[in-house]
Amino acid sequence: MKKTAFILFLSVFFFVLSTASGWAADNEPYKIGAIVAVTGNASFLGDPQRNTLEMVVDIINEEGGINGRPVELVLYDTESNASRAVTLARRLITRDNVLAVVGPSTSGESMAVIPVVNRAEVPMIAFGASTRIAEPVEERKWVFKVVPGDDLAIRLKYDYMKRNGIDKIAIATASTDYGISGRQHMRELAPEYDIDIVFDDTYGPGETDLTALLTRIRGTEAQAIINWSIGRTQIVITRNWKQLGMTIPLYQSYGFGSARNIEMAEGAAEGVIVPVSRIVIADLIADDDPHAPVVKRYKRLYEERFNEGVSVFGGHAWDAMFQLRDALAEVGPNRSAIREYMENISGFVGNNSIFNRSPQDHVGLDMDAYVMVKVKDGDWAIIDE
Repeated sequence: MKKTAFILFLSVFFFVLSTASGWAADNEPYKIGAIVAVTGNASFLGDPQRNTLEMVVDIINEEGGINGRPVELVLYDTESNASRAVTLARRLITRDNVLAVVGPSTSGESMAVIPVVNRAEVPMIAFGASTRIAEPVEERKWVFKVVPGDDLAIRLKYDYMKRNGIDKIAIATASTDYGISGRQHMRELAPEYDIDIVFDDTYGPGETDLTALLTRIRGTEAQAIINWSIGRTQIVITRNWKQLGMTIPLYQSYGFGSARNIEMAEGAAEGVIVPVSRIVIADLIADDDPHAPVVKRYKRLYEERFNEGVSVFGGHAWDAMFQLRDALAEVGPNRSAIREYMENISGFVGNNSIFNRSPQDHVGLDMDAYVMVKVKDGDWAIIDE
């Protein structure tokens, strides 16, 4: 009797234990890692990205999680430092055991982290803009991007210039990964559009006065200026352009696409031309536009929660997290399966247009991801011509 009772006890004990263990496994959170520049010189990128990531995770969990399991966000601040981004990426993979990584915020940080995720075979959705982040694809198997390529923005600018009789331009670029990539594309694509680059110079990302550079441009045959940088230097060159009374049009990279930049330019941005994501001009988008439901929902939720305007940079975080949500719902917590799902996303409507990826294209966007706008009366206006 005692032996029978003991065996019965063990049977019940192991049944309860296995049941409890099974319940815990079935409800274990899906861990997603994030490395963004919350502080440092790229905080204007990382802060709205951090806010958006946390908001999206709350939305997903409030809606019941993914297949009944919550999402856990493990987020670290890179402090806008590429070396720190590498260290934090390793921590997310080896210590936190995340299923995927979103971020980093900048092209330089993203490029630095690529070898880490490739070696560890962990999917990463980068927020950097440089096309080199996702190309060549055969060397970026585990890397994806939600930011439209800078080559697409340049094509859109060149197309607009040609339609307006501009065939001689000056280019000024910051000596950063983002600036280097933009300069390369501008030089490579110019012949295709019969555009002659009559001035080409670079400057440091810490420059506080670009008057001398603009003065040199004024002495050329250039009919337009393209500045390719992000952050403070976009404001610097805009103010200097205005102070010099230059009438030659100033085109900025898509990084200028924030109402905050118009404000910081203090009236100098009037007339500046920029390719932007639809999230920047959400209020100008027609309700029957296929992007409208996503763009307008994000804008409303973000501004209600944080009491500040949305930016294109936060929009990248929204797109990345909802792509991962869809992947996890379909394939579960398997890094390889997530990577394969991300590589074959089709018809995903995000803030950065409609994504259609393939094994040959880890971004999946075309020129439709950008809209040409001009600063008019201190706000954005869509360019129709």
